Amino acid sequence: MFNEIEDGFEWRGSHQVLRAQAWGTDGIRVRSALSNIREDLPGALTERPPGAAEVRIGDTAVLVSGSLTLEVSADGMLRFTRGDTELLAEERAHFWWPGPRVYTSTGNGYYRIEQRFRAYEDERIHGLGQHTHGLFDQKGAVIDLVQRNAEVTIPFLVSSRGYGMLWNSPATGRVELADNGTRWVSDSARQIDYWVTTGDGPADILARYADATGHPPMLPEFASGFWQSKLRYRTQDELMAVAREYRRRGLPLSVIVSDFFHWTHLGDWRFDPREWPDPAAMVAELREMGVELMVSVWPSVSPLSENHAEMLANGYFVATEQGPPVHADWADKGVDSQVQVSFYDPTNPEARGYLWERIRRNYHSLGIRLWWLDACEPELKPGHPENLRYHAGPGTEVGNIYPLEHARAFHEGMLAAGEEEVITLCRSAWAGSQRHGAALWSGDIAPTFASLRAQVRAGLNVAMSGLPWWTTDIGGFHGGDQDSPEYRELMVRWFQYGVFCPLARLHGYREPFSHDLYPQMSGGPNEVWSYGEEVYGILRELLFLRERLRPYVMEQMRAAHERGLPPMRPVFVDFPEDPNTWGEGDQFLLGPDVLVAPVTEYGARTRDVYLPAGTSWTDPWTGRVHRGGMVVTIDAPLDRVPVLLREGADLPITG
Repeated sequence: MFNEIEDGFEWRGSHQVLRAQAWGTDGIRVRSALSNIREDLPGALTERPPGAAEVRIGDTAVLVSGSLTLEVSADGMLRFTRGDTELLAEERAHFWWPGPRVYTSTGNGYYRIEQRFRAYEDERIHGLGQHTHGLFDQKGAVIDLVQRNAEVTIPFLVSSRGYGMLWNSPATGRVELADNGTRWVSDSARQIDYWVTTGDGPADILARYADATGHPPMLPEFASGFWQSKLRYRTQDELMAVAREYRRRGLPLSVIVSDFFHWTHLGDWRFDPREWPDPAAMVAELREMGVELMVSVWPSVSPLSENHAEMLANGYFVATEQGPPVHADWADKGVDSQVQVSFYDPTNPEARGYLWERIRRNYHSLGIRLWWLDACEPELKPGHPENLRYHAGPGTEVGNIYPLEHARAFHEGMLAAGEEEVITLCRSAWAGSQRHGAALWSGDIAPTFASLRAQVRAGLNVAMSGLPWWTTDIGGFHGGDQDSPEYRELMVRWFQYGVFCPLARLHGYREPFSHDLYPQMSGGPNEVWSYGEEVYGILRELLFLRERLRPYVMEQMRAAHERGLPPMRPVFVDFPEDPNTWGEGDQFLLGPDVLVAPVTEYGARTRDVYLPAGTSWTDPWTGRVHRGGMVVTIDAPLDRVPVLLREGADLPITG
């Protein structure tokens, strides 16, 4: 029934086989299937990190990896402990049938898979990617494991009980965090694969996760500054006029964006010379200003593209089980209606190489080194993953890995081109995306105070998902009236939040806007001076605040690179022993020293803040010192960022 293997053991019962192996410090990987364990399925885990393992086999089997212990009973039931404390344990759905692991055939060796664990009344759960539901604690939620615009699946969670768990499968499905049990479901896959870790606190768990799935690279220094964007600068002259105006006004600017439709056809991956006549000169002038150009690169290809026929002939598109390899409709130049476009398949190494060669030839050769990977869920219309077939496998089994493999194409391409710093701005991600230099933004979101409140909590759960580079469209994406007093206030409050995010980026589809196809499609002005003199004065000071914070931000990026510790994080990461911090989802820490409490209500001019116990906190605006372990009400006039500094910190918040 039990068989010892390298750093672990296997259990067999009837047709089921279960393999457990020590996987890094304080980590154990579990795989289970019918008949045999496969080694060829994609996942997030990298090569097995070093770590000591102890195996004991008798009537039960015990595997010890650091402070984490797994015990498997004779009938194959699993229980994870740390010391005398149960962290996580399997539980049957019924005393007779089904058991904790269920395989229901979907045909041809594939199964609808269920993995069930016990529920714990006092448990809080954080992570699991980015979602628009506005929840901080995920306990009680049902989370779809599928990639969509603004809904990002990263199947890693951190529990208040002291463990982290990665569901190491890119299959579509869901996780149900119910009061009567936790259940992970894959719609159609071949085996269960997950990894559990523990540590002395959430920071340790995040460090173990980075060791197991890959550390983020060091953020390029230029990326810590301010990014200017809108939908969309239609020409080279329009973009350069904005960059020159920032310089004329003496405003800090690090990145400016050439958004979609700068191309000749979707999937040509090159500038339209009629609108962008000399991109090399543009890149050179921007760099003299200290500004990097970011270009939007979509993974979709129009049938009008010069690359379409070759990619189709070589099988570089995602295939379909039924019908031609067409995945969405979209606008393109030269036609009056939408065309049927195809997404390339980044799980195919040859397709990744083909794409990068065109990016290298048409963009990187001009000096461009910053990539916006839009629509990389991919943006399917309709969203039917069961009809897709990737190089790596069927859509239902591997589809969630698309954004990771797409970022990999650029990461590997940049390194091969001799670049040492890589960052891609992505609309989607999966577990392990951080190792490829992926920065996530929160997608096409609403320009409302309710949306801002949801972003705060979404960003903190992204941090707990092991992805340290994150940002939002400051001001929201879908709309925004520059003349509206409420929207102007929202812009200020969102900007105050944005300057304390890992990346500070202004973007949006402002009014007046047109839904017409190219060439009319563009939004209204979205520069810091676009919202009236009062707002401009506040945003200008916030730009300089971000500049003053950049050395501190880069210190936190070093910690993210070396230890997997996200710069922006929930308060409980640094204060896990204070039980009150586990419920604080509308305030956060930037590094260890800055407590940020965004104002997310229209008209609010004060803000209640919980101060973590164990240290004192100083209001930099008033100099007042508050003891920790209490709620204080601080003034938050429109021109003031509501932050407090930890005892001993000396940061230039007020100039």
